[in-house]
Amino acid sequence: MQEKQTTAAAAGPREMSGPAGQRGFWCRTPVIIGFTFISCFLWGSAFPSIKIGYELFAVGSADTASQILFAGIRFTIAGLMVILIGSVQEKKVITPHRATWGSVLFLSLLQTIGQYFFFYIGLAHASGVSSAILVGANTFFCILVAAFVFHTEKMTVAKTVGCLIGFLGILLIQLPGKTFDFHVSLAGEGAVLASTLMSAFSSSYVKRAAKKESAMTLSGWQFLMGGLVLAAGGFAAGGKLANAGWKGGVLLLYMSFISAAAYTLWSILLKYNPVSRIAVFGFINPIIGVILSAVLLGESGQAFSLTGMAALVLVCIGIIVVYRVKEPGVGRKK
Repeated sequence: MQEKQTTAAAAGPREMSGPAGQRGFWCRTPVIIGFTFISCFLWGSAFPSIKIGYELFAVGSADTASQILFAGIRFTIAGLMVILIGSVQEKKVITPHRATWGSVLFLSLLQTIGQYFFFYIGLAHASGVSSAILVGANTFFCILVAAFVFHTEKMTVAKTVGCLIGFLGILLIQLPGKTFDFHVSLAGEGAVLASTLMSAFSSSYVKRAAKKESAMTLSGWQFLMGGLVLAAGGFAAGGKLANAGWKGGVLLLYMSFISAAAYTLWSILLKYNPVSRIAVFGFINPIIGVILSAVLLGESGQAFSLTGMAALVLVCIGIIVVYRVKEPGVGRKK
């Protein structure tokens, strides 16, 4: 779903002065808004970047094996980036504590392996509109999982209303001028839904895992292990990438940077804030993706239309409604 940014991503829990200082900084409203926007902007840039990457590396739209191989290489590099930066800061190689290896493996299964395995299979068999809508529902799922599975916060009327308003914005930006196919297939929409659920569970699980391990260590090692598994699976299934030269190398490094920085930032914010307060900013992702696609791919009709602007307004309203919900024991720093 997703890094100046390198420095911010590197500012994990170990770099703060102490528990009170950590929470005080990462709970400040300007910090939350600023870093979530950076993360969402980076993740949004992944949409056009993936399309450009498929062209450069000659990956067909139906070539799932090559797509998974491409994703695996990207996340492997992302993991190495995070581990390298963290190791330089700590002046030693950062590795999970013996007791947290299980958490890292489980997080990798949810966030990288499971999410992107189902995502690429689903995209090959589902319509673009239905996929975008299901992915846009991720914010709903994140809040529901946090409330009813992990019991880390309560579901309120305000959260429900805010999510509905934000999701309406996602519908508005996706549907104009497109034909929506209501046919649902297990390999298509079913797989995309499974990917979205994996992402929702990982958002809540990383909050729990980050209590015992730094967000940077969790991010780096779960990306590295997940990326290696995806790359090996894609290669074994016959995936291959064309020689894209220096342009392909630069793009691959940037896409790895997107994942490394955005996810690390997101994980740190989740550690110190309620899931709903951070997850609701995920509604921005599709909007930014559409706008950047308009700029980079020439798809300007949808982004800068009246419906596009209205969608952005609805998403912002939804974020404000959910963000203003007061959580017990969580101060909102100005």
